[in-house]
Amino acid sequence: MKFKIISSVLFSALIFVSSAYAQNPQQRENIAIPKLNPDSKYDYNEAFGNGFYTSTSNTYRSASGQPGHQYWQNRVDYQLNAKLSDTNNEITGSEILTYTNNSPDELSFLWMSLDQNLFSKKSRGTAIIPPVGSRNGGGGQDFDGGFKISAVKLLSTAKGVTTATDIKYIINDTRMQLFLPQNLKASGAQVKIKIDFSFVSPLYGSDRMGVLQTKNGKIFTVAQWYPRMCVYDDVSGWNILPYTGPSEFYLEYGDFDIKITAPANHIVVSSGQLQNPQEVYPATALKRWELAAKSDQSVIIRSAAEVTDPASRPTGKKDLTWHFILKNSRDAAWASSPAFVVDAAKMNMPSGKHPLAISAYPIESVGDTAWSRSTEYTKKSIEFNSKKWYEYTYPNAVNVAGNEGGMEYPGIVFCSWESTKDDLWGVTDHEFGHNWFPMIVGSNERLYGWMDEGFNTFINTLTTEDFNNGEYKPKQRTDMHRLAQFYTNPRLEPVISSPDNMKERNIGALNYSKPSTGLVFLRAQILGPERFDRAFTTYINRWAFKHPTPNDFFRTMENVAGENLSWFWRGWILNNWKADIAVRDVKYLNDDPSKGAYITIDNLEKMPLPVILLIKTKSGKTEIINLPVEIWQRNAAWTFLFPSTEAIESVSFDPNHVLLDANSANDNWVAAK
Repeated sequence: MKFKIISSVLFSALIFVSSAYAQNPQQRENIAIPKLNPDSKYDYNEAFGNGFYTSTSNTYRSASGQPGHQYWQNRVDYQLNAKLSDTNNEITGSEILTYTNNSPDELSFLWMSLDQNLFSKKSRGTAIIPPVGSRNGGGGQDFDGGFKISAVKLLSTAKGVTTATDIKYIINDTRMQLFLPQNLKASGAQVKIKIDFSFVSPLYGSDRMGVLQTKNGKIFTVAQWYPRMCVYDDVSGWNILPYTGPSEFYLEYGDFDIKITAPANHIVVSSGQLQNPQEVYPATALKRWELAAKSDQSVIIRSAAEVTDPASRPTGKKDLTWHFILKNSRDAAWASSPAFVVDAAKMNMPSGKHPLAISAYPIESVGDTAWSRSTEYTKKSIEFNSKKWYEYTYPNAVNVAGNEGGMEYPGIVFCSWESTKDDLWGVTDHEFGHNWFPMIVGSNERLYGWMDEGFNTFINTLTTEDFNNGEYKPKQRTDMHRLAQFYTNPRLEPVISSPDNMKERNIGALNYSKPSTGLVFLRAQILGPERFDRAFTTYINRWAFKHPTPNDFFRTMENVAGENLSWFWRGWILNNWKADIAVRDVKYLNDDPSKGAYITIDNLEKMPLPVILLIKTKSGKTEIINLPVEIWQRNAAWTFLFPSTEAIESVSFDPNHVLLDANSANDNWVAAK
């Protein structure tokens, strides 16, 4: 009986399928269903198959891409003290960190990052950096850098008395493991630790910090300058990948109380709000700061002529201590120099707040095509992104001229002192764009560099189009075909790869421009600006000051925009797949052009694309046909009926080159003469 029922069902199914084929217009008109092009590499089950998301939702991360109802992350607050010696480039410091374990797990040990240890001669990073051509080393400087840790103590307070006891620790390359005398309880328990440290700054610190010699003194750009807590999360537990140079950082959020002691002739700028301006600036400078806080135009705080004037700095003291407070941040950096020219202007936020845009640079960088426009660039970039995506959250935005090509930290960035014109706009806009990715949206840069560099490069395209009515907007339209050909070179790794797992020469393409180009494509050709912007803004708001993964981004974009984009994520992000759509041929119904034409196109590579066709008829009429990407959901070749009334002269795929097609040679069919 069971077998007979199954047979009956199969027979009915066969009748249905046969009937369906009999009704196919192509069969009725003796137009053959197109045979697969033998050169095609396309597999529609691979491109569109189920199972793109390999992890299901849980209480921490929702299937919709938003944080789950029990999402948690740990927190670390820092009290940081440092003293700068400008004679031997040494920073001596201490930190008191308060670590809050919001996880559901008890922790018997903690991990910390010692990123300065990259510059030790025995570091893994030093071992893997090639002799020449790398931005990730110490710039050829022959010195043995790294942290010197002099004390690690557990602080405990009882009856108003604080005691400090030694903690056992082990340092391995750029990580330090601290062994707690008692487990740190789950769900909000805290531990307080004091660490004393020192290090000599590299002159060129992996293009992220350094010491620039100018004619009026050194400019110190100081980052990765204190031992930092590693992230403990619901995805990997402790994130303890070593720092080797290419990959950046993954950090917890918290509050910072920072005190920097420097020679009195120095000006110090830092992440955060200066708490004691009356102690570190003379009266003239204080009045100028007040003017800048009300001005949309740059106000000179310390002019080029005043750099060598002792009256531009407080007198009577050898050193001064600068005190800064920074709230809800993942990191802090600072710069110090006797050579700084300083100017500033207010920024206008949607909420009505007015944080300051500040620039600090040497006399060598002064000029109307150079750093004298830095504050203008900073202001306009941040104002646009605050209005478009999410309001800037820090009290200041400081652009410092250093010997880095460009590097970002919360509320402060380091850009090349030699940059001018569009180059200075570009690096300023890019580095401050990082205040959205990864300063606000705290993704794991060590693993997924494209989620900060690529997203940031994408938003830079919009700020550049907007700035000063397109002053630095590219003169020529982007040719997506040429870009696709470059970005799908088989020598490139997939975008999803960690920067540590890429050839260094490929990082610029794979972390920055390829993901940005993909987002431009999604916005312009797949979702449209309104749907894309709503989804992208939702992602930023959902994950502000949290730790998203790639899946959280993918799911948010799909859920909010209402589009299955797995074919795009698979091809452009998870794999290095090419797209190649070809126009094969045109056949007329019953050999009569007036009755319509069947047009056949092929998908020859592994990534699908929607289709744009320009059809030109014999009389010169043209028509654009748009076909959705779903035509490739179960086909590697596609034939459709075009209602022609006359002979077709040509069919061209994507004539304006707005789709990510890597081969333009087979895009055109032309009728035989």
